[in-house]
Formats: sequence, C-alpha cells, structure tokens
Amino acid sequence: MSEQNRLSDGDAAPEFSLPDADGNTVSLSDFRGRSVVVYFYPAASTPGCTKEACDFRDSLAELNEAGFDVLGISPDTPAKLAKFRDAEGLTFPLLSDEDRAVMTAWGAFGEKKNYGKVVQGVIRSTFVVDPDGKIAKALYNVKATGHVDRLRREIGA
Repeated sequence: MSEQNRLSDGDAAPEFSLPDADGNTVSLSDFRGRSVVVYFYPAASTPGCTKEACDFRDSLAELNEAGFDVLGISPDTPAKLAKFRDAEGLTFPLLSDEDRAVMTAWGAFGEKKNYGKVVQGVIRSTFVVDPDGKIAKALYNVKATGHVDRLRREIGA
C-alpha cells in the first residue's frame, strides 16, 4: 500500500471549499480560530459510514463543548448527502468532494486494500486541525466502529 501524500502532525492543513448537503460552500478557513475534526468516509448510507457518522452525531455536544467542530467529507453528491443527513439526523456539515481533489490533497484517496485486493478508493481517515490551520492529529485507515470514542479519549473531548 502506498503512502501517497500523507499528512503528518504539524503540517499545514490543505485549504478547501466544498458544497455542503444544501449546496452552500463551506471552507476550512471558515473554522480558523477553532479546532475542527475533518473526517473522510467512502459513501453515505453504507453500514460503516452510517455507524461512524452516527457516532460523531452522538458525540457532537461533547466535542463542541471541548472546542471541536466536525466536518464529514465524501465523494457523494450534495443531494445524496442531504438524504443521508436527514435519514440519520446528522447535525454537522457533510461536504461533497465529487472529484476527490480534496481527498487526494489530504492523502485520503488512493491505493488501499479491499478484501485483499489493491484498489483505488477513499481511505477512511480523520484529522484534527488546530485553530491555526495545522494538523494536530492525522489518522489513516481508521475503523468505523469505536473510532470516535478513541478519538475523543485522545483529544480530551
């Protein structure tokens, strides 16, 4: 498995501006001055991605109280993200990266193993960006189940 464009703690977080589920543009720079959890997931409404999104939803109050906002990014269209948000009662922004350019810049798209085969796809990844726009934590190939609890322990939220 290649380590293409992997970000490390201390790197500048690549800037982005992407449409949310309602078609409004959301930029990473909108969160300057706050810490933000940016997580990349393969596909809305799939079992693992739903579990991860619901874990973030269920932990959002604690994350927000600890000073962390949450952004979820996938290659889904805004319309599919809106259905996912509404079906699961998600209360944080879901962003659409249809051309996967942002995922690629963050190292969250590329070669990965899927059922033993090497394929191109979204690498489930989570990043904590500090108030100055630097990567405070870069986690690649995370598991959907239990990931949010582990992240909260690691960042004290």
